[in-house]
Amino acid sequence: MKFAVIVFPGSNCDIDMYHAVKDELGCEVEYVWHDAGSLEGFDGILLPGGFSYGDYLRSGAIARFSNVMKEVVKAAEAGKPVLGVCNGFQILLEAGLLPGAMRRNESLKFICRPVELKVENNGTLFSAEYNEGEVITIPVAHGEGNYYCDDETLARLKGNNQIVFTYHGENPNGSLENIAGITNEKGNVLGMMPHPERAVDELLGGTDGLKLFQSIVKQWREAHVVNA
Repeated sequence: MKFAVIVFPGSNCDIDMYHAVKDELGCEVEYVWHDAGSLEGFDGILLPGGFSYGDYLRSGAIARFSNVMKEVVKAAEAGKPVLGVCNGFQILLEAGLLPGAMRRNESLKFICRPVELKVENNGTLFSAEYNEGEVITIPVAHGEGNYYCDDETLARLKGNNQIVFTYHGENPNGSLENIAGITNEKGNVLGMMPHPERAVDELLGGTDGLKLFQSIVKQWREAHVVNA
């Protein structure tokens, strides 16, 4: 499986994402600059955290107009796995690939620390290696991670089982219903505020994020064996 790590001006977690895929998974991965006109040849798309375009206007609001985003949309529509972490999640929301919006943290302060997450749905290609209800520890690092959507959207998220991760014990940012990560209806696009790529090695403080990347690869391999 070959991954693309999309790099925007201001991305700063692209190297972490690259390390998680190349060194921990042993999969092919390449950096792809924001003005790229094609994502042909890539099986999975990763949008890393950071401060794309300096977070001007709103986080992700300018990045969603980057040339490469047309190709990200195409990849998502083709059913390829698309993962957006932190700023990547914000970009997916701005691009309309996921429902809802991101607001400033309730405290109005930037937060950076490990938090506990509960796996609400392990039936996705991003969470299949976890147990449903499992509590994991993943770091957060954001100033605008307060997820919000209207009542109709929330009912749809719940009805379609699109809420994959919730904050457990403590809600660090005021996010609606403790939401930490959601998928699209098809289940191939995941946005999450916590950073799984920062939890793939004991040297980093833990490995709870590694199963997310392993889930993607295992599901992709199984699908391609079936279709072969």
